[in-house]
Amino acid sequence: MSLTPITDFMKHHYRHFNAAAMMDAAKGYVKLLDEGGGMMVTLAGAMSTAELGLSLAEMIRQDKVQAITCTGANLEEDVFNLVAHDYYERVPQYRDLTPEMEQALLDRHMNRVTDTCIPEEEAMRRIEHSILELWTDMDAKGERLFPHEFFYRLLLEGRLEQHYMIDPKNSWLLAAAQKNLPMFVPGWEDSTLGNIYAAHCIEGDISNVHTVRSGIEYMQRLAEWYTAFTAERPLGFFQIGGGIAGDFPICVVPMLHQDLGRTNVPLWAYFCQISDSTTSYGSYSGAVPNEKITWGKLGIDTPKYIIESDASIVAPLMFAYILGW
Repeated sequence: MSLTPITDFMKHHYRHFNAAAMMDAAKGYVKLLDEGGGMMVTLAGAMSTAELGLSLAEMIRQDKVQAITCTGANLEEDVFNLVAHDYYERVPQYRDLTPEMEQALLDRHMNRVTDTCIPEEEAMRRIEHSILELWTDMDAKGERLFPHEFFYRLLLEGRLEQHYMIDPKNSWLLAAAQKNLPMFVPGWEDSTLGNIYAAHCIEGDISNVHTVRSGIEYMQRLAEWYTAFTAERPLGFFQIGGGIAGDFPICVVPMLHQDLGRTNVPLWAYFCQISDSTTSYGSYSGAVPNEKITWGKLGIDTPKYIIESDASIVAPLMFAYILGW
């Protein structure tokens, strides 16, 4: 029997159209790593609620990912799932819900993401209590951390361990914390815990709103990290979805070139996007990769792939191929 049933199946069946684009992108990912390169993975949408940690965590453990940029929602929702998984509810008939049925979910404090409801009390409020202690402690000491650094500390100090409801090896954020993986979270304030943080600042529980460090500081750190990393190794860009999770980090290259006037900074060495966004007027998420050449993000010879499909299907398949499953 084959030792790699998933990859063998993919090689045999995925020969055309988006399936072929997926295979080309997966092979390009492997080629970059085999030649000594690294990969930035960006997470948009609700990939943590889709439990991408089932495959992404192992990608991190096996050094197939060198950095992650994600939305604040993906940062927190991996931990929500870690501590409240058994309280989540699926709503397979979500397309048929009436406004009254949606209100009934709200009345039960079940916040819906497509077909999955996140339980407010068991997930959001449980994390709020634990992370508020860190926020106020850092605030009192006059110290500041990035959003992901608060989560790393929360997980590595075992403050949530008693509440785990899934095998912790399936938490991608825990795997990242254990590796101290470089992470960048632009627009963190656009998240549940970002809103909660703002509320505690308004109430006066936190005296310095800058106790949690900002997106501009993330860009400064990304510029330092990218410069140091690419001085030694080429770096690729693997984008899941669109929006700020992808646009923020990819812009570090033109910033270094055009705004800082540096001439020796390499372009991204690989680009792949999984997205179901269609190309339309002014769309960034749906823009073809070649448009990024005009912005100084990619080069003429950069390997470029776009897979127009559902990332909750495609990303685990690609990770399985890359891992040799």
